[in-house]
Amino acid sequence: MTDHKPDTPDTEEADAEESAGLACILSFNANDPSGAGGLTCDATAMASVGAHCLPVCTGAYVRDTSSITDFFAMDDEAVHDQARAVAEDVPVQVIKVGFVGTPENLAIIAELADDYEGVPVVAYMPNLSWWEDDKIDAYLDAFRELMLPQTSVLVGHHSTLRRWLLPDWSGERNPGPRDIAKAAAELGVPFTLVTGLPLPEQHIDNVLASPETVISHERFERIEAIFAGAGDTLTAALAALLATGMDLTEATNEALHYLDRCLDEGFRPGMGQVIPDRLFWALPDAEDEGETQDDEVHPGADYFEVPFSETKH
Repeated sequence: MTDHKPDTPDTEEADAEESAGLACILSFNANDPSGAGGLTCDATAMASVGAHCLPVCTGAYVRDTSSITDFFAMDDEAVHDQARAVAEDVPVQVIKVGFVGTPENLAIIAELADDYEGVPVVAYMPNLSWWEDDKIDAYLDAFRELMLPQTSVLVGHHSTLRRWLLPDWSGERNPGPRDIAKAAAELGVPFTLVTGLPLPEQHIDNVLASPETVISHERFERIEAIFAGAGDTLTAALAALLATGMDLTEATNEALHYLDRCLDEGFRPGMGQVIPDRLFWALPDAEDEGETQDDEVHPGADYFEVPFSETKH
């Protein structure tokens, strides 16, 4: 018969070290039934780069792989109770904010982020063109007033951030990443990751900037294809890599290369857009690879245009 000895202080300490092996990210996002973005994306991308997602549901999209048609927000009290319960139990290394649906939910998240001073906040602003104008305006105003002062890194497509942060831009040239970073910094954001900048010779650039300088950038070849969930994938990976202890520059570069591979192995499960394969590393090598082109612009798409394959799972 095997003897069972009680845990000693040494074994208790070893068990504690083992249980604390993964960095944890408190992620506020909506449920996406297509699996393209939202909490499914956050959990998969974070696990893929070696971290643990603490998902807080802020609502639910009504969508397929082609477009978003509606959104049902969760009550702010429910969002508050979800977040407080897990944050009081599990140490949180980073807070990630995706689409949360209402100004009231933004207020709850901003209050929590303020209580956890020193925990970085990585916030993503998606394309909201699928939504009603009055709801867009109310959401963007609340995000600007409540969330940006708490944000450590703001992530978004160049066209989305330009329209939001520099609506009255009157320069002869289009605003660049530093211009957008300056506008974000005036609202309290020290760093901005601007994606999808068009370059000559069919390339796009993705730039991490502060008001003072361009910190780093990664360039990818441009191939016409529209993806759903690219922005959430990038932001989730960035938050997770920061939580594991990487510095911002290294984490940004790694997250962009991770996204590139996810899109390169992207797949089309339905009749709409291509979804990033966030577990590309777990699949066998594809025998047949192809490319697709889609010139139609879909409201709510991410507009990341990089290589991908038609590999089916």
